[in-house]
Parts: sequence; C-alpha cells; structure tokens
Amino acid sequence: MELSDANLQTLTEYLKKTLDPDPAIRRPAEKFLESVEGSQNYPLLLLTLLEKSQENVIKVCASVTFKNYIKRNWRIVEDEPNKICESDRIAIKANIVPLMLSSPEQIQKQLSDAISIIGREDFPQKWPDLLTEMVNRFQSGDFHVINGVLRTAHSLFKRYRHEFKSNELWTEIKLVLDAFALPLTNLFKATIELCSTHANDASALKVLFSSLILIAKLFYSLNFQDLPEFFEDNMETWMTNFHSLLTLDNKLLQTDDEEEAGLLELLKSQICDNAALYAQKYDEEFQPYLPRFVTAIWNLLVTTGQEVKYDLLVSNAIQFLASVCERPHYKHLFEDQNTLTSICEKVIVPNMEFRAADEEAFEDNSEEYIRRDLEGSDIDTRRRAACDLVRGLCKFFEGPVTGIFSGYVNSMLQEYAKNPSVNWKHKDAAIYLVTSLASKAQTQKHGITQANELVNLTEFFVNHIQPDLKSATVNEFPVLKADGIKYIMIFRNQVPKEQLLVSIPLLINHLQAESVVVHTYAAHALERLFTMRGTNNATLITAAEMAPFVEVLLTNLFKALTLPGSSENEYIMKAIMRSFSLLQESIIPYIPSVITQLTQKLLAVSKNPSKPHFNHYMFESICLSIRITCKANPEAVGSFEEALFLVFTEILQNDVQEFIPYVFQVMSLLLEMHKNEIPSSYMALFPHLLQPVLWERTGNIPPLVRLLQAYLERGASTIASAAADKIPGLLGVFQKLIASKANDHQGFYLLNSIIEHMPPESVDQYRKQIFILLFQRLQNSKTTKFIKSFLVFINLYCVRYGALALQEIFDGIQPKMFGMVLEKIIIPEIQKVSGQVEKKICAVGITKILTECPPMMDTEYTKLWIPLLQALIGLFELPEDDTIPDEEHFIDIEDTPGYQTAFSQLAFAGKKEHDPVGQMVNNPRIHLAQSLHKLSTACPGRVLSMLSTSLNAEALQYLQGYLQAASVSLL
Repeated sequence: MELSDANLQTLTEYLKKTLDPDPAIRRPAEKFLESVEGSQNYPLLLLTLLEKSQENVIKVCASVTFKNYIKRNWRIVEDEPNKICESDRIAIKANIVPLMLSSPEQIQKQLSDAISIIGREDFPQKWPDLLTEMVNRFQSGDFHVINGVLRTAHSLFKRYRHEFKSNELWTEIKLVLDAFALPLTNLFKATIELCSTHANDASALKVLFSSLILIAKLFYSLNFQDLPEFFEDNMETWMTNFHSLLTLDNKLLQTDDEEEAGLLELLKSQICDNAALYAQKYDEEFQPYLPRFVTAIWNLLVTTGQEVKYDLLVSNAIQFLASVCERPHYKHLFEDQNTLTSICEKVIVPNMEFRAADEEAFEDNSEEYIRRDLEGSDIDTRRRAACDLVRGLCKFFEGPVTGIFSGYVNSMLQEYAKNPSVNWKHKDAAIYLVTSLASKAQTQKHGITQANELVNLTEFFVNHIQPDLKSATVNEFPVLKADGIKYIMIFRNQVPKEQLLVSIPLLINHLQAESVVVHTYAAHALERLFTMRGTNNATLITAAEMAPFVEVLLTNLFKALTLPGSSENEYIMKAIMRSFSLLQESIIPYIPSVITQLTQKLLAVSKNPSKPHFNHYMFESICLSIRITCKANPEAVGSFEEALFLVFTEILQNDVQEFIPYVFQVMSLLLEMHKNEIPSSYMALFPHLLQPVLWERTGNIPPLVRLLQAYLERGASTIASAAADKIPGLLGVFQKLIASKANDHQGFYLLNSIIEHMPPESVDQYRKQIFILLFQRLQNSKTTKFIKSFLVFINLYCVRYGALALQEIFDGIQPKMFGMVLEKIIIPEIQKVSGQVEKKICAVGITKILTECPPMMDTEYTKLWIPLLQALIGLFELPEDDTIPDEEHFIDIEDTPGYQTAFSQLAFAGKKEHDPVGQMVNNPRIHLAQSLHKLSTACPGRVLSMLSTSLNAEALQYLQGYLQAASVSLL
C-alpha cells in the first residue's frame, strides 16, 4: 500500500464503517482491514491519518486501530512470518514518540500504550535511544508534553511490579535508573515548587497534580524490585515531600462529585501505596520516617468521609496500617489496649458498614458487585481493606481483638433483633466482622483453610445464618441471604457435613431468588460444595445423597438462566456442569429437555459470544450430557447429532472464531462414539476441515488434529475409497504442522494416525516424501520435542509395516541411512522418550529391528545390534532422560501475541489414551525375550555369542530376568 491520498481516503471510509452499529456494514469493513494489515505502509497510513485527518472521530479510531495492530503483530514469533516489515518498524519507532507528545490526550493514551507494547519487545536492545528521547522532553517545560512522557514511562515500567527477578531484568532496571532517576527527582522537586507558586490557579494545579500522580506511580514501579541506591540516597527528598503532600488540603482541588475520586485523593492513595511498599520491603531504611507517616495516615482515616470517591484512598490507607501492624518490630505501636480499641472503633467498624452505594451496586450493578465480592477483585474496597487489617492485628493480638469485636458483634445483632426490617445492615456488618475475624487463611479452591479458634463458627451458623435461609420467602432481605450463602461457601470446611446437607435444599430454593447476587451465590455455593472431597478422594456429597433433589436442582438451575440479568451467568452454567458431573446417570431421564435448553442457549450466544467462561462451561455441560447418556446407551449418539449439528453448521458457516475449537472437540467426542463407520454427515464436512484458512489460527490446531484423528480411527477405509483425492490435503496439513516448532507434535499425532489406520496401498506413493520432509526438519532445527515424536513415529512405522520396510525406505532415500539413524538418533536419544504408551511403541519397534530385520544380522549394520539392545534395556530400566538443551527451554510454552482464541481444552471431552500395540503386545519385556528366543532358534549360537562378548554385565542380568519371566532360553 502506497502512502497516497487515495489510500488514506479508502482507509478513512473503512474506519468509518467499522464504527457502524449494523453488523452487515461493520463486519465486511473489519474483514477488509484484517486483509490489508499485512501490507507494507499500512501502519504508517494509520499514523498519517491520526496526525492529519480533519475528523476527530477518525483520529481516535485510527489510534485505537493502530494500537491493536501493534498488539497483534509487533512480537516476532519463531517459525512464523514477521508480520511487520523492517522499514515500517524503523519508521514507527522514529515517529511515534514526537507524534504521541503532540497529540491530544485521548490519542496520546493510545499511542502511549502502543509505545509500551513495542518497548516490551524492543527496549532496550532494539530501541536504545527511547529513554534519552523521553528524558530530553522534561526540559520542554510544557506539561502536556511532560505528562505524555510520564504516562508512557509508567506504562513501560509498571511491569517491573510483577516480573520475576532475572539478570536481564536487573540490567534493564539499572539502565532505566541511570538515565531516569535523577531527571525524575528533579522534575518532582520542580513540580512541587510550581504547586506553591500556582497555589491559587485551579487549572494549573490540575495539570501539576496529574504529573505528581504519575511521578508517584513511577516511584512505586522503580522501587518495587529492590531499593535502588539512588532512591536510598535521596529518600529525604522523596519522603519529606510525600509526607507534606499527604497532609496538604487545597480547596481548589476538592471536587463536588461524590463518586469520582479527585486528583488529590488519587495522589494521596498512591503515596499510601508507596509508604506501604517501603514499610514492608525496606523497613530498616524507612524506620526514621515511619512514625510520621503512621500519624499522617491515621489522621487521614479519621477525618475522611464515607463518600465513594474516597474509597481508594481509605482502602490504601488501611492497607498501609495492615502492612505495618504485621511486622514484628512495629508491634509496639499497636500494643496498647486503647490504641486497639480506637482502631477497631474509628477505622474498622465504620469501614465495614454496608453503605447506600454498596446497596445500589448490589441491586443495579450486580455483575460488578459479584466480581468484587466473590472473586477477590475487591482489593481496593473499604471492606476488604478493613478485613485485612483485622487479620493483620490478629497476628499478634488475636485475644484482645476478638474480645473487642465480640462485643460489637453482639450489640449489632441485638440492634437487628429489635427491628429487622430497619436494622438489617447491623446484621450484615456483624456477619462480615465474624467472617473477617474467623478467617486466617483462605484459598479460592478450598474456602477457609485456617480459622480463629476463638470463634464458634457452627454455633453462629445455626443461630444466625440458617434462620435467614429457612425463611418462607426467598426475596426478602436479599443482602442477608447473600451473606448467609457466602458464609456457607467460605466456611464449608469448618461447618459439619450434616449442616451442609441441611443447607443444600435451601440453596436450591434460593436459585429462584429475583436478586442476581442471591441466585448467583446459591449456584456458586452448590458448585463449591459439589467439589469438596470426602474420604478416599471421593466427593464429600454423593450422588445418592443428592437423589431426592435431582429434579428440582436441574429445574431451578435452568430456570435461573431465564431470570433477568442472568441469561449468560457463568456461575449458574458452572453449577450445571458440576451437577451433571456429580449426578452422572441420575440425569439421564432429564437429558432430552436439558440438551434442548443447552442447544437453544448455544444458538443464542453464538450470535455474539461475550462471556468466555460461560461458553466454556456450556460446552463442558454438552460434553457431559453426551458422555453420560452414550455410556448407558451408545445408540443415543444419533439423537445428540440431530440436536447439535444444525447449530454447529451455523457456527462454522458464520466463522464464530471463539466457538470453532469447541465445536471440533464436541464433534470428535461424538465421532469417537461411533463404532467402525463414519456417517455421511461427517464425510460431507471432511474436505472443509483441510482448508488452509482453518489451520492459520493456533487455537484450532489441537481440536482439528484430534477430529482428523477420529476420522482416521473410525473410517480410514471410507476415506481411502471415497475421498482418496483428499489424502494429499491431509498430508499438506501434516507438512504445515511439522514445520513449526510449536505444533510439530500435533503433526506427528496426525501422521501416526495416518500410518496406523490408513490402508497401506493408499499412502504408498507418499511414504518416501514423508520421510524426506522429516529429515529436512531434522537438519534445519532439531529439538528434543521433535526427536521424541520422531522416535515414536519411526517405531510405530516399524510395528505397522515391519522392520525390513523401515530399513528399505531409509536406505532407499540414501545408502546406509538406516545405520546412521540407528547410530545418531535411536541409540543415543531413545532414553528421552516419555509416556507409557510411547515407550511401549518404541520397545516393540526396536524389538522388531533387533529380531525381524535380516540386515541387522549379516551386514555392516551388525555392529549396531548390541548397542541397540543395550539402549532398549536402558529404556526399560534407566530413569527417563529429561534434560533439555538451554536454548530450547522456551519453545513449547508459546504464547501467541495479541487477541486470538487460544485453544481451551474441554475437560469432559477428554480422549481416552489409545495404545496401538495394546492387542499385540501386553508386556514389552516378555515380548523382547520371546522374540530373541525365536531369533536364536532361527540362527543358533549367534545371539548368545554376541551377548556374551559385548553386552555389559548389568544389562545382561536384566535380560536374563526377562528370559526367566518369559520361561524361554536362547540357543
């Protein structure tokens, strides 16, 4: 694509169309942009547009498109073509910083993100002048430019907060500190001075405080991994100024908005974070400053109101106290009973209250409420912070703290009892207090794993939780119902099983509650209870105990999906999946209605898939329905195909990328249910599965390979007779996969199925070419994973076609090649093969080479006979060799850049492990002994003399053991 006005015009028109709400206009435009994004100059056209276009909406759209383009394509992935040509890369890096700094804020943010994505890959090695270019801009004095630099630096350096320590990381951080720490400190001091100069100018203060927030965030990132020497030397400057900013109160910066945090709150929140970081990690160096920060933050907490805009500030301030009170040498600050009482009364209890804003979220923004409350993303809520502070205080003062709070809990419950409909919030706070007091350690998977001995959880459950859940109406006091259900969920390991069994019908009943939070919690609690383990690793709650509730459970779960706000509720769908898995054949009578409902739901969500977890559990539930039913009645597979294939066809025709890998897995499961034929409906689809476009998406590869394997296992002869013209296409897929280090093992899965199942004559003409391709790959890039797969393949080939056929095909490619493969690959590498079935295939194959391949006995290959036998005994007896050369360590773990529907394995579509030599050979050691006995009968004396002269003593001892076990001897 040339950088021409015509192309800029075309691009503008297509970008406009991508904003159209009508999918018929939007989708083709998106497809067009996708088709041209590989062209040279495409990113430069986007940058030109966002600089020169007259329309703001096009500028913004071009900046977002550019950022997403960079996200998808900048990373260079081994084995895959470089998606952005080198000249474009150079031009982007040369122009993007000045362009970002001269753009309006909305566009600046997008370009800043793009710079950090590029920096993640190229900085510092391939983009050494980035930092200098940025630091030089600090001199400009223009805070629009300075904030652009700071924002970019923040998005570039914030990864230091969660990267693992490594020499590479240290080197990079050192380079950044050398170039950046001093200019940043000077900018910090200068900005603070400007704040006093412009103390009465509201618009100037807004810009300056935006800078201070970014500077404080950069301070956090640069200090996170370790305390840099520079910051230690300049701690006085930073901490004194941080402290004075914490205590600052400027009327001009206060906002009227009750919801949105203002600049002053955001800055103070970040300073609390910075102080907590130093208090936790660098307590010795920070000790001189700690008392004044504790005082300042305490005063802040006592004087800050309950409005939502202060939530982040209050929670960060409480988190600071929580991190301080856990450290042994700050213990003395909290020892006094009055201090503890004061903290409990003034900080903890007020911040546990259920406010009007929480009530609003509970009712009107339930998804966000659940995400915060259930999934622990409520890190920055007041309640979570107060709860952490309780836990922190309990570390050293469990007795006194429990004592103080017990009094509060009792008085709150008494208040509630006086007038429940008015005072229900008192009970809510009491339950929350009990929960935070009792829970010492918690995991997502098991709930509370360690509890405070001083709190009687079962008694509280029976007296205060159960009555709420037993009340006749499921819709009164929804917040208390949700609290009660959450209590069961959290303390499921502490509450006795009989109480859990009493709770199950109550939870099933609450699936009908109108409140999204209540029926979601009920579904989640059931799902968690169904995964608890009892004795012998079985589930704690058995299918027999659930028998009386099966119908009402399934009815209420599916009905819950029709309630407003829950049509794609992932917790309900996960509970459906888990119920199927627990109940097994008890669900069979309900399958016809269940599969209809699941299919309708699948059709509805396939129009616009937006909830990945919901979709995943839905496909798992479909797989479970198929598995459970067809296990009892294999014939039922036809009715599932009837129900599902129409929807599947629509998904494939509309190219619903998110669902295609799932569809292939379910189809594999269905096809594997058929005994020895492929129904015509599958054969009609077969040619489409070989289309290259399907194989371009990495997420499709594992399920597609499995589906093709199912075709080969069930109907190789049908393919050979009715679709022989498709065999080159099948081998084309193998050729594509084998060329990639990430997917070569998938190529071998396919090849092994072709060799094992296809009639020999149908692949005769291709065999030599297959081996040539494999040898080319071996020469170009030999990896451990490839070698392991290659060894399994050649041994499977040997088992299928005989050892002589293997020797002939190798020596047909190049004289004496068979010997080279034995000497250079099989003998030295066989120890690397892992997996029981894989080892067995190799053992049977090598046994055939040793005992059924005449050239091994009377040509120059004979010298390899003993080393090969020695290697085979090693495969049986030595531990697996799992060493991997250093540079290969990262090959398998390929994360594809950008947004691609990665492959999600369905647990309940799992494939049984297949053993191609299972019927022929049970015990490979005995098989070796019997085969050697047969060989020694054919040429008496030869085998024994070779063994006695050359085989090492230990191996000989093992071999004698095999011969004894097989009750045979050698002649």
